[in-house]
Amino acid sequence: MAAVQEHELTGWRKWFAGIGDQCVFFTSFFKNIFAGGFEWSEFVRQCYEIGYRSMMLVGITSFIMGAVLILQLRPSLVSFGEESMLPTTLAVSLIREIGPVITALICSGKIASSIGAELGSMKVTEQIDAMEVSGASPLQYLVVTRILAVTCMVPLLTIIGDVIGLIGGFIALNITDSISYVLYFHKCVAAIDFSDFLPAFVKTIFFGFAIGFVGCYKGYNSNKGTESVGIAVNSAVVTASLWVFVIDAIAVQITSILFYK
Repeated sequence: MAAVQEHELTGWRKWFAGIGDQCVFFTSFFKNIFAGGFEWSEFVRQCYEIGYRSMMLVGITSFIMGAVLILQLRPSLVSFGEESMLPTTLAVSLIREIGPVITALICSGKIASSIGAELGSMKVTEQIDAMEVSGASPLQYLVVTRILAVTCMVPLLTIIGDVIGLIGGFIALNITDSISYVLYFHKCVAAIDFSDFLPAFVKTIFFGFAIGFVGCYKGYNSNKGTESVGIAVNSAVVTASLWVFVIDAIAVQITSILFYK
């Protein structure tokens, strides 16, 4: 019994120690943003690696998602004689919730895992230690640039994904019905209010920061050994995906209070 209690206490200690390490890492990140000598070239390169190379995956997923939503919504709306509401329903659901969350989950799987694997490999091969010995700041060069790049790119990828998702819905709608693209997109744009777009855009910024922070933290603090790289990658994906849902739940509550009360 005492051994079990000691084990549980050790688990709680590790959990609180992990929170403390994340707070220290978070503080170091912000200090290095304003430390001077920002690595603009590395930041631009990370924006390309994270944004451009993720665009194809986000676009394909968003296109399929828009088409599937139209095909799934159509029978229900037709049964009520409201098939004309299909573009409106798709636009609101895609912009408010589905587009940001799906894009963030895709980025959690692709970006958080790649950052965790890259930094974890550098940690295992002692490249980060070599940077510290040479006088360079690994936090400023490796961590700050990646977190800021993910924070900037996830909102842009979400906007691109939303547009592609609406295009996918238009094509799927014209498989069963016939609607001009002018009327379709006019209904989509008319259905979206400022209160729909702004909260969705703001929460994607937090999605991006959480994904970049988790990926960098897990990779940068991985232990020695090749096995720790795989553990860091798996933990980064799971933790980042969990944070996406937590942030989304908080954002929905705040949005409902501010805009829909």
